[in-house]
Amino acid sequence: MKSKLVDNQPQEVTNYLEIDPKEQDAVECVNEIFNTPLKGSYNWDYTVVDDRIKKLYELGKKLNWNVSDDLDWSQTHPKNEFLVNQDFRLVPDEIVGLDELTMEQRLEMDRHQVSWNLSQFLHGEQGALLVASQLVSCAPTFNAKMYAASQTFDEARHVEGFNRYLKEKIGFQYPATKGLKSLMDKILTDERWDLKFIGMQIIIEGLALAAFNNMKFILNDGLLKQLLHYVIRDEARHVTFGVNYLEDYLKTLSKSEIEDRAQFAFEACVVMRNRLISGEVISRFLDYTPEEAQEIAANTAQGQNFRVLLFTKIVPNLKRIGLLTDKVAPQYEKLGVLSYAELEDNFDIDWADMSKPYETQEEIEKAISGGHP
Repeated sequence: MKSKLVDNQPQEVTNYLEIDPKEQDAVECVNEIFNTPLKGSYNWDYTVVDDRIKKLYELGKKLNWNVSDDLDWSQTHPKNEFLVNQDFRLVPDEIVGLDELTMEQRLEMDRHQVSWNLSQFLHGEQGALLVASQLVSCAPTFNAKMYAASQTFDEARHVEGFNRYLKEKIGFQYPATKGLKSLMDKILTDERWDLKFIGMQIIIEGLALAAFNNMKFILNDGLLKQLLHYVIRDEARHVTFGVNYLEDYLKTLSKSEIEDRAQFAFEACVVMRNRLISGEVISRFLDYTPEEAQEIAANTAQGQNFRVLLFTKIVPNLKRIGLLTDKVAPQYEKLGVLSYAELEDNFDIDWADMSKPYETQEEIEKAISGGHP
């Protein structure tokens, strides 16, 4: 197996290569190196505290699902049908030039839009995988180390699932957005373990819940909806872990340390609100500059709906853990999202609901048909 070192991720859409996994010499790993001053810690008391973190760890062990066995990969959505329900199309009909596209071009654009979104999911899940593995080393308590270990396996499963869908059902992937990549770089290379918790468990995983739920409701492909549904259930545990752990820990920090983390959380929110809103696909198919296409994408109903979902999930949790301080609150007010702080946070857990077996594809479809994005 060969290794190719690069200074940054590939910037173009890349096709998945057909490589026989037995031909090791034909496999080339593309690696970008990052350095981190990670401070790890042993935990010599091995104290298992009977708290929510232990319960989440037990659920993580109980509710493992298998990408290969629990989803039917023989299903393939017809190439002459849209992956996205056209009642919730990502590009509005009134965009100049859209009506000039042939049906074949519209179907191709539809697949590029889904690939772009799933590619961001894939890259974000790799970031979560790397951060979770760091938390095993640097989390200070035994329960947190054990849970971070279980989350690491969850994230590996998510990377496997999104990668397999893109490879087998789409055939190509997009690079990570600059905002997502820069935030992952910041989280992975910072030495403060609690900043990793804030960036990954609260912001990126909170955003993932919003994005996955949003997309699950607008898809036509049952296989992809099932994959997203299973990932959503894992992510709910991950965010719950971060909220419950940080709620107690941050109370031990000084005021200046809290303000530092509150500012980081705000800046991360600003970066991530546009993570899954992109004009890249629009500019690829229609006569718009990337800047023009970006503005169009941000103003679609789906783009606006996504930003609302993002902040309604994240802002209440930032308030709960103490990072919606008087100093940083005006910045959220300027974004028009401070009022979401009054919403109930999402993670007073319904343990019975979180403990139930994973639903079948038919059960998921039935539940979605009775709901809305």
